[in-house]
Amino acid sequence: MTAQIIDGRAVAATLLGTIARDTAHFTETHGRRPCLAAVLVGDDPASHTYVRMKRTRCAEVGMDSRYIELPTTTTTASLVAEISVLSADPTVDGILLQHPVPDHIDERAAFESIAPGKDVDGVTMHSFAAMAFGGTGFHSCTPGGILRLLDAYDVPLAGRRAVVVGRSPILGKPVGMLLLARDATVTYCHSRTRDVADHVRDADIVVAAVGRPELIRGEWIKEGAVVMDAGYNPGNVGDVEYAGAAERARLITPVPGGVGPMKIAVLLEQTLAAAQSAHSG
Repeated sequence: MTAQIIDGRAVAATLLGTIARDTAHFTETHGRRPCLAAVLVGDDPASHTYVRMKRTRCAEVGMDSRYIELPTTTTTASLVAEISVLSADPTVDGILLQHPVPDHIDERAAFESIAPGKDVDGVTMHSFAAMAFGGTGFHSCTPGGILRLLDAYDVPLAGRRAVVVGRSPILGKPVGMLLLARDATVTYCHSRTRDVADHVRDADIVVAAVGRPELIRGEWIKEGAVVMDAGYNPGNVGDVEYAGAAERARLITPVPGGVGPMKIAVLLEQTLAAAQSAHSG
């Protein structure tokens, strides 16, 4: 068996086209463009690249973007104050705090200073609760993108066994909640899990979200499984040994070009939704 590649770029392009159309309608109706504010602390080159990509996509779909760059020496209190100003600004619809922040900053405190209605990256506890309980709120963008890809390729979720390798609060944990809400049976694996390979071998759907290159070996993948690799490591390497996994899986995401493009698309979709919600209220 050779796996069919899940084309995240194509699915994201279709979604971005819809967002551009709906953004134009919003702008014509309300006389302003939706606005995403991106906050970046420090000088991490990868973070600067990611923020630049997001600003470029904003322009492509007709959204405004605001960029707040803060020095590495920024304190938690100063960052929280900056985000609080954006949360209170009616011209800002969505707020993105680029992850990671410098080690001395309390990232959770910074995330929680984002107003729930502007948490378009789905990083607050309010958003996590909404994902877990099916309430009103925004999805974490990478998990939300993974679900959109599974739907685009008609992958059945109800009753299927899903194994999530990784438990970060903005990727591993929320993607498990979203899968559980769709009636999948979810197992989390992490650094303290014994016999990770055995769990993966039983999985109908594998979500790799651990941040360790090729941790998941190709021979662990069950014949006919669906592999969603959310890892991105130096050298364009994911968390799954791609060549081996592609010989056994039915569907697999490449790295790059799989899960990654969906993150920005979902971020912009949720920014538009935030703007629409602000005007409907």
